[in-house]
Amino acid sequence: MSQPPLLLTVGEIARRLDTKVHRIEYVIRSRRIEATGWAGHARVFSEANFDHIASELIRMDADRHPSTRSNG
Repeated sequence: MSQPPLLLTVGEIARRLDTKVHRIEYVIRSRRIEATGWAGHARVFSEANFDHIASELIRMDADRHPSTRSNG
């Protein structure tokens, strides 16, 4: 039997990425990432959304600290 899709709240995404909730909120808002659905009053996001948010945080951090990039 297949597992139901994993749905994550903003707080859970922040916990998994070890960052603050306001950074996750900023990425969601600025990149116009749509919630997959709602669980009560909480927005929930798919694993694909999680991957997108994680990659945007990495990109933002690289833009903020260009000296940490590799010179490949």
